Amino acid sequence: MKSKTVPQSIVGVLPVIAFLAIWEMVGRYNLFPGQFYFPPFSAVAEEFYHLTVSGVLGKNLASSMIRVVIGLFSGSIAGIFIGIIMGWRRILDRALNPIVSLLYPIPALGWLPLLMLWIGINEILPITIIFICSFFPVVYNTSSGIRNVDRKYVKAAETLGASDIRILFTVIVPLALPTIFTGLRLEAGMAWRVILAAEMVAIPTGIGALLMKAESAVRVDIILVCLIVLSIMCFFFERAFAAAEKFSTGRWSTHA
Repeated sequence: MKSKTVPQSIVGVLPVIAFLAIWEMVGRYNLFPGQFYFPPFSAVAEEFYHLTVSGVLGKNLASSMIRVVIGLFSGSIAGIFIGIIMGWRRILDRALNPIVSLLYPIPALGWLPLLMLWIGINEILPITIIFICSFFPVVYNTSSGIRNVDRKYVKAAETLGASDIRILFTVIVPLALPTIFTGLRLEAGMAWRVILAAEMVAIPTGIGALLMKAESAVRVDIILVCLIVLSIMCFFFERAFAAAEKFSTGRWSTHA
């Protein structure tokens, strides 16, 4: 006899529906404590539609998207490269690790005042912040992943006569991919959080700038639209890297 189980899709959707229903009731019947304006979900959805149709949301989202993609891509590539050479060669790890360890704890936004003085308030500023946000965690995860690869696989490849470069890119890096992608996936979401803060402080365009303009105009509905867009983009980027990880590691294991 087949057991009746609730589909996983329904299990995931029901809490969301319940949350939106509670949001609608709290906003519609003014159940929010205090004198703060809290619009119902339907009003936020309506404003989302108006901002989309007018092009305001698309224009600001495109500005933020370009900055995040450029900064995240360049920072991740540089971080993976430095992380690989640190994990592969102990002498390079000893040379670079003190610098990485010294700079890594500094929050990416902590560099903002200094970068505003160095490069000014322009498009390079948020991209540089995203680069820093992505670079150091990816370096750390990549170097850790390379170092933690089981050495028996390396010795087996050496026994078969493989060169150092071949061992690195056909054995070491594929085995370290899960750890590398963990860093990429985490930073994909963090990049959007950082760009929002950077745009709120110094940049006149983007989702963060739109959020600050809404705050000045006391438009809570637009603020909530910006936060929803931020949540969606964080989720989308993290899931995209998760799919890339599944494809890359699955493909490698198939051929292993």
